[in-house]
Amino acid sequence: MAVTKEIKRLDKSNVNLTITVPKDDIRAKYQDMMKDLTKNIQIPGFRKGKVPREVLERKYADALKQDALSRIIESALQDIFTEENLPRGDRPLPYSTPELQGEPALDFENDLQFTVTYDVLPEVKIGQWKGLKVEHPYAEIKNEDIEKELSVIQDRNAVVMDRDDSAAAANNDVVTINYKIFEEDGVTPSALQRDDFTFTLGANANALQLDDDIVKMKKGETKEFEKKFPDNYFEAVLAGKTRKVQITLVSLKEKKLPDIDDDLAQDVDEKFKTLDDLKNDIKTKLEKGLEKQLREVKTGELLKKIMENTPVILPESMIKAEVEGRWRRLARYYNMSAETMMQMMAGAEGQDEREKEWRETAEKALHSRIIIETLMEEQNIEVSDEDVEKEFESIAAEHNREIDEIKKHYDEQAVFYLKEEIKERRVIDLMLAENTLKPGKKENYLDFMSGNS
Repeated sequence: MAVTKEIKRLDKSNVNLTITVPKDDIRAKYQDMMKDLTKNIQIPGFRKGKVPREVLERKYADALKQDALSRIIESALQDIFTEENLPRGDRPLPYSTPELQGEPALDFENDLQFTVTYDVLPEVKIGQWKGLKVEHPYAEIKNEDIEKELSVIQDRNAVVMDRDDSAAAANNDVVTINYKIFEEDGVTPSALQRDDFTFTLGANANALQLDDDIVKMKKGETKEFEKKFPDNYFEAVLAGKTRKVQITLVSLKEKKLPDIDDDLAQDVDEKFKTLDDLKNDIKTKLEKGLEKQLREVKTGELLKKIMENTPVILPESMIKAEVEGRWRRLARYYNMSAETMMQMMAGAEGQDEREKEWRETAEKALHSRIIIETLMEEQNIEVSDEDVEKEFESIAAEHNREIDEIKKHYDEQAVFYLKEEIKERRVIDLMLAENTLKPGKKENYLDFMSGNS
């Protein structure tokens, strides 16, 4: 269709798109629709494909016009949004459905004009991003950090054995439980019950915080008790509440830890001949991880500074999509659907605070992401096929795999995202090179690596 368009910028990064469809195109679209209908429709008193057009129009006039209008609007929008020369900033965001304004009517004697509103990428004018001076926290690896990692490897190589039926559960035992947490009315929602939940007692890996309640229980035993959940409990529906809990100890096992010696090193990987070989490998990996985290911290601190110089008005749909994504990730962590998680949290104490916190962090993350993407465009960062090939070589070397094996996991879309990752890495390299970053406060290694510094 030979449509014309006019785009008007509104507040909060949304636009009005006004489209005009010539009356000749309207008639043509309507004629095509009627030809298709008369060939395929079947109504009482007429054979399929033999219904006269005037009968259809007399019987279904309003419905036919409405159907034609919907098809014309949809076709016009599709034509515009698939134009190769349509600027990226004029396209609707993936999670922003264009909303039709008013109630346009089909009139064969006049051009059709209608307006839709949708969210677009914010317009960004990057402020000062070179010549900045930024301090950042940092950390160093100590021998105790290597020893902690060695303890993790020791635990990973432990032999797990069944304990006697008469044995009482103790810290460091591996337990499997069935549990139910009852609400005040005695009902147990699906999200508050689970079978075959396995964890190590006293390892701080149990979000339920039931370790002390399980100690001294025996295999097959069922225990009911009242539990006061902490005010900051991860399940907002339980935070600060006292509820009845039922636990059945299904399985009780103990770990036999291996000695930390040359034999352990050789069990971990045959390339290690001695314990010192294993320790040196641990140190190398920790140093690589620290280097990566330090780069992220430097980038984050630098972006904070650039964000102060670069205001951005984020569209509501973009923020909402980011917050909903956090709900989905949280739900996956607790092995439930996002819908169940949100229903469970609905009206719970702390929900508003959590959403407010998520919204604030989402806005900061989106703000910084838009700055990165804008700089990628402004600096004309390009990635060639040769660059991608070198990236494959690097990935293969890192994971000790053949290049062809790595390539099998990358279809056309995955290669596109890989190129975007390389672009982002290069623009961050440029940002770090163009600014002065110096160490500030020294942090504990584990806190620094976990982002709690």
